[in-house]
Amino acid sequence: MIAEIVAIGTELLMGQIVNTNAQYLSRRLQSLGISVYYHTTVGDNPQRLEATLAQALARSDVVITTGGLGPTQDDLSKEIAAKLLGLNMVFDAESWREIEGYFAGLGRVCPANNKKQAMFAEGATILKNACGTAPGCLIERAGKVLVQLPGPPQEMADMFERQVYGYLAQRTGGCIASRYMRIYGLGESQVAQLCAKWIECGGEVTVAPYCSLGECQLRVTARGESEAQALEKVRPVVQAMAERLGESVYAVLPESEGSMEEIAGRELTARGLTVATAESCTGGLVAARLVRFPGISAALGEAHVTYANEAKIKYCGVKPETLARCGAVSEETAREMAQGLRARSGADIAVSTTGIAGPSGGTREKPVGLVYVGCADASGVRVEKLTLSGSRERIRSLAALRALDMIRRACLTYETR
Repeated sequence: MIAEIVAIGTELLMGQIVNTNAQYLSRRLQSLGISVYYHTTVGDNPQRLEATLAQALARSDVVITTGGLGPTQDDLSKEIAAKLLGLNMVFDAESWREIEGYFAGLGRVCPANNKKQAMFAEGATILKNACGTAPGCLIERAGKVLVQLPGPPQEMADMFERQVYGYLAQRTGGCIASRYMRIYGLGESQVAQLCAKWIECGGEVTVAPYCSLGECQLRVTARGESEAQALEKVRPVVQAMAERLGESVYAVLPESEGSMEEIAGRELTARGLTVATAESCTGGLVAARLVRFPGISAALGEAHVTYANEAKIKYCGVKPETLARCGAVSEETAREMAQGLRARSGADIAVSTTGIAGPSGGTREKPVGLVYVGCADASGVRVEKLTLSGSRERIRSLAALRALDMIRRACLTYETR
């Protein structure tokens, strides 16, 4: 089955909001073995919306729209779909009672124009909205399936999971399951070379590499009659590639989302460890990324931005003579920052960053992009030298990523408490 996702709303075209609905729906349709060939965004213009829906219905088996179900005059997705399919619009009394009940629960009077939301194409299956006022609908016509969902992401996702996913699963007779291998420390070409046997095999288990800033990802996918059966095919391939790639694989996840800070946070909290940070060139970015992980308060005790030499001395105990002899951007300073911070904070793990993020400030001996990342734990202190390039933000992001990976690896040297 071929699917198309049509996002409706002028606010999407103007960049006022991001279309996260298409991303969500694409992932869920993929798990059903439904191929998404097109993502289309169209504004609240009747002529353009009609042309867009007509094209989508002509070239796809399943068309899912989001948005355009509101009570205002420019919310016309149901009306235009009914026109294209040759169906009359009819009023659904039960939907209207539920809309009125929604407003009553808020202690408000239901506006009369919300009655428009209770109008549907004749014969449509009405999809109840448990999170808002706009019901959706599902229409089968001439071998096509049109699903119309509300625009707010929470409403859309709840309606799809409860009322649409199972319906589509019955039509596909199977599902696709994937695992995502997150890789750090190897370039895309290295990963492709090491895993060529699986990437190029073209068998029932497919392996697709992806690259993002500073890291790589392998999507391992198989089809089966059930998710469990598909995962049984995926599992040995993931295991074999993980053995080939070694410690560079920092996570294997059921979704493409997942981050180094999430894994570092999990390792810290699972082992009952504490961490402290001292950042110069990254300016608090390492700590900020760790704070994205819920529950990190149990692990992150201190976070210092030590741009000035005085701060490095005050909070990390860096020797003034080290700064005078080697400079702030040096292996020696990064080492003393991490070692001193660990001793002063009492943290199990301490990381430090010092470097030149640019765009100015570099010299021939110490160019823009030179960064040192230090990590101190119970086994000692390690310092890694990075020679980075690109914009200031790119250099800071890559340095922070290395620091997070060093935290993750340091966690593995500790036993669970």
